[in-house]
Amino acid sequence: MTRVDFAFGAPDRLRMACEVVRKHYTAGRRLVVYTRDADRLAKFDRLLWGFEATAFVPHVMAEDPMAPATPVILTEDIAALPCDAAPAEAGSASQAASTSWLVNLDLQCPPGTVQFDRILEIVSNHEADKNAARERWRQYQAEGHAVHAHDVSGRAPGNAGG
Repeated sequence: MTRVDFAFGAPDRLRMACEVVRKHYTAGRRLVVYTRDADRLAKFDRLLWGFEATAFVPHVMAEDPMAPATPVILTEDIAALPCDAAPAEAGSASQAASTSWLVNLDLQCPPGTVQFDRILEIVSNHEADKNAARERWRQYQAEGHAVHAHDVSGRAPGNAGG
């Protein structure tokens, strides 16, 4: 089953997500960043370009022709990921651990969770965000996923989700 890591207590959910994505990109992992909220995804896209002056995280939207060659894919629809941009199927000869991680920025669980080895969830201190995270936590557990919590309220953003 998929391992799901919740990073609770983020002062700014999207900024923390940028730090986490940068950390995993630097470690050589390919990531899919998902939310059905087009405005949130556009905001994350803009933030990822400028959250830190010296940070560069190559990323594109899933429908971009460069998606298969880009380490970070942003999408509103996991099911619509091109097969060469999506993680390889479990057990496939071409599967690499670096291609099966998802950062969920949606308020609900993403579809197709079993196709990912790891799902990273960033949770802010906002009450609505915490309540939505509790629902996702229960759903992941009910589906049999290994769920882990990490308190990031006192840590630097780059230490979450790892």
